[in-house]
Amino acid sequence: MLKRVAVLSDIHGVLPALEAVLAEPEVGAADRIVLTGDITTGPQPTQVLDLLTGLGDRIVWISGNADRELLEHRRGQRDSIPDPIAPWAAEQLREDHLDLLGRLPRSVSLQVRGLGQVLFCHATPRDDEEVVLVDSHLDRWREVFSGLHDDVRTVVCGHTHMPFVRLAHGRLVINPGSIGMPYGRAGAHWGLLGPGVELRSTGFDTEAAVTRITQDSSYPDIAEWADYFLHARAGDADALQVFGPRDRRSDGALPARPPAGSGIPGCPGIPERQ
Repeated sequence: MLKRVAVLSDIHGVLPALEAVLAEPEVGAADRIVLTGDITTGPQPTQVLDLLTGLGDRIVWISGNADRELLEHRRGQRDSIPDPIAPWAAEQLREDHLDLLGRLPRSVSLQVRGLGQVLFCHATPRDDEEVVLVDSHLDRWREVFSGLHDDVRTVVCGHTHMPFVRLAHGRLVINPGSIGMPYGRAGAHWGLLGPGVELRSTGFDTEAAVTRITQDSSYPDIAEWADYFLHARAGDADALQVFGPRDRRSDGALPARPPAGSGIPGCPGIPERQ
């Protein structure tokens, strides 16, 4: 039974944000640090993986759809990836990084004090790119929870980059938000579990981080990427509008073209997939 677990999701290769969260005293004191996927696809993939692997057995790794797609691209199993930065990030990784990503599970269960059996996954327990949101209908939650054992009373997921806690059919659902690509407000968002649930946000010098990433990364559009995502220029309302149709609801619609000033050539203000 673990007393305290820190949950870090959707790091997306942003080293300054990850460093800021790892420096938090509660993260340093946690029994485990669980990574709920989308760890590498971003501007500093090798640095992020090297930092995390150096933390040893305290890290519990879970694969996200972006990690899987990156690996498939490098292994010649797919020709393209929707995220423009992903093919570049894939080419930066060493073979030991690829071997690590290839071993990652899709989900992990841990016993956490006060929360019982907790299932950690990336998007939903059954799929690494399925979308559920804070306001998803209860019928939708029943669908994505189908097949879960009754002992699982808490589900922790990521994928949509917006933090929330809600109850659905007697199960507590937690999304800690994103470390490296937050939607709605800037900062590195994460969660602390045991015996309750705390949604945390760690601030850091965003301008210094943008400058550092722009200098460190060779991604061609790095200045636009860093400015857009680290400043959280995508609002939560924008994200919910884009993600809504993927939640099988009738309201909302995907933008027909990138909004003016989105900052990333060929990419809408909110990427259609994360």
